[in-house]
Amino acid sequence: MVVLLTTMATPGGAHAGDQSYLYLDVSDLEMAGRIEFPISDVATVFGIDFVDDASDEDTLALIDERLEELQAYATEHMSISSIDGTPLEISYEGRSLLFVDQADQFANYLLLPFDISGYETPVPREFTIALDPFFDEIEGRDALIVIENDVEGGIYANESDFLIAFDADSRVQEVDLGDASALKNLTASIKLGVDHIKTGPDHVLFVLVLLIPSVLVFKRAWHPTNSFGASLWRILKIATMFTIAHSITFSLAGLGILPLPPSKLVEAIIAISIALAAIHSVRPVFPNKEWLIAFAFGLFHGMGFATLVEGLDVSRSTQLVSLVGRNIGIEIGQVAVIVVCFPALYFLRRTRYYLPFLKLSAAFLSFIAIGWMIERLAEIDLGMNGIVDPLVVLPRALIVLAILTAAAYGLFKREEAADRLIPTLEDLEDPPPADERIPTMAG
Repeated sequence: MVVLLTTMATPGGAHAGDQSYLYLDVSDLEMAGRIEFPISDVATVFGIDFVDDASDEDTLALIDERLEELQAYATEHMSISSIDGTPLEISYEGRSLLFVDQADQFANYLLLPFDISGYETPVPREFTIALDPFFDEIEGRDALIVIENDVEGGIYANESDFLIAFDADSRVQEVDLGDASALKNLTASIKLGVDHIKTGPDHVLFVLVLLIPSVLVFKRAWHPTNSFGASLWRILKIATMFTIAHSITFSLAGLGILPLPPSKLVEAIIAISIALAAIHSVRPVFPNKEWLIAFAFGLFHGMGFATLVEGLDVSRSTQLVSLVGRNIGIEIGQVAVIVVCFPALYFLRRTRYYLPFLKLSAAFLSFIAIGWMIERLAEIDLGMNGIVDPLVVLPRALIVLAILTAAAYGLFKREEAADRLIPTLEDLEDPPPADERIPTMAG
């Protein structure tokens, strides 16, 4: 199915208690959806005696006693036909609750999921919908259609932007989803990839933990890289290998070729990858080969990215376009992280402050990563996201980075004026006269 449906309570979006909602999920192979009835209207029309402070289980038990009747009512008051008038078959299965207000049971919604059949693939993009739940029983009621997912229309996880409104005077309307478009799919998929980096702090921190030592080179100890070009080359190798690795597993998993292990295991390994990469930055395991770490753990990060395409039932060509777009979006997000963080690291790398900064960063990132690992394996909340989220939220993070970059440049110029810049490895291999003291990373 296009939609992954729950059997218990789910959080509510921007719902009004006097409206019913019809959510549709459309791909080139399948159409499905759900209808959402206000609990207050269900109570009024069906005479169900809901209790305001009842548990989810008790409320669902009352619904289950009348479920067939509720589904029959939905069938009577919602129908979909092809544009030539041929009715499509709607089959209801299951139910769930959607909470708009935890404190007010009657502000919440009953969700009735359904599958649609009776059409030839590709799924028609024009059809007629009749929709009038509670219009006759309760004065002033109306309903909205929301296209939640339309892969070829470039719509993903839309929760509130409605397409058409129905009321007592407009109960039957035609729906036109527009032409299927690979470009819309690609564009929307790129945005999803970028958003995943923006809202996935673990992936951002992994990029950062590899980025911090990338302006250094290890030879018995850390030394600043020789030049901007040398620093950029190290970063490009790390980013490229991470990209190749996660693209492999992301694409294979997205195409259904690679079976995914349990998600909590994948997420725990992603957390471990941050901790191990942080330890490596202090005690290198693969000196000057951070790209190996990026590739190895990038395979697991790709499995984490694969959650972006879970549940999509689309044709292979549509799926490939979506995978390409999301990979591009993820890369744009990663490049953005590198671009905004690199200048501060580059300026700071030749100052005596860089090594303490690296050690403190490694300690902090290891602490966060171990906390995440425990949270994900034990399924408990230790508050790690509460620590990290304020640090990565936009635009605050960009403002802080701009200030840090300016500060790093100021420190660089001050150390340069005082002749205290840490020599690069090239400088050490071609040292100045013996009577001139050479600063080191240790001071």
